[in-house]
Amino acid sequence: MKEKMYQRDLAYVHDVGFGRFAEGAAAGVLRILRAAGICGGLVVDLGCGSGLWARRLTDAGYSVLGIDLSADMIALARKRVPEGLFRAGSFLDVDFPDCDVITAMGECFNYTFDSRNSRSSLSRLFRRGFRALRSGGLLIFDVAEPGRAQDSTRSFWEGPDWACLTEFVRDERRQLLTRRITTFRKVGQYYRRAQETHVQQLYRVSELAGDLRKLGFRVQTVRAYGKLQFPKAHAGLIARKPITSERKQIKITRP
Repeated sequence: MKEKMYQRDLAYVHDVGFGRFAEGAAAGVLRILRAAGICGGLVVDLGCGSGLWARRLTDAGYSVLGIDLSADMIALARKRVPEGLFRAGSFLDVDFPDCDVITAMGECFNYTFDSRNSRSSLSRLFRRGFRALRSGGLLIFDVAEPGRAQDSTRSFWEGPDWACLTEFVRDERRQLLTRRITTFRKVGQYYRRAQETHVQQLYRVSELAGDLRKLGFRVQTVRAYGKLQFPKAHAGLIARKPITSERKQIKITRP
């Protein structure tokens, strides 16, 4: 079962008020791609949101296929990146094309909007991604870990035409983090109120790294994308598909 999420008003609020993670991560992740010798090609962006990262990718010369469960987010992404290809759907259902990079930034693997999401379903996604990635390709993502958001129970943010109140509820036994989100968006002279509930399954990054290594990836754990430092109980994984001898030979003989 797939829940509705990031509908019209929250999609807008997230785009105009909470894009700092995608914007902050972009420079660091682009450096990771170039350091791996991937300076072009197709990037599959899972949980692409409103297309902030996709915009940076296309500006840097990459092609982008973005996937997001929110139709309202996809509409924003198509407007921001008209040259990109975007599809509304669950990342668990992606039929990966041959690609050079797969990204999933902003804790998107934690969300349980698709009730099938679990560590085992992620492992199957990793397997499909490994098969689709070209030699030397990268899978880059970050996750929320146990202990996330333990320092606060409520937070409030506001902008010129919106406000957002979030209540955090933790289930230590099942390692779940629930965000109860109330938004107020100005429409004409009045503010429209909307509510959503987002549930995250928290994962230990060491366990996901082990799952990736079993599939053949070479894995590095990071606590930042370049200058963007992650908050407490938040980690990233850079998983690389080994370079085949054929690609090594190509690299050696290239002028």
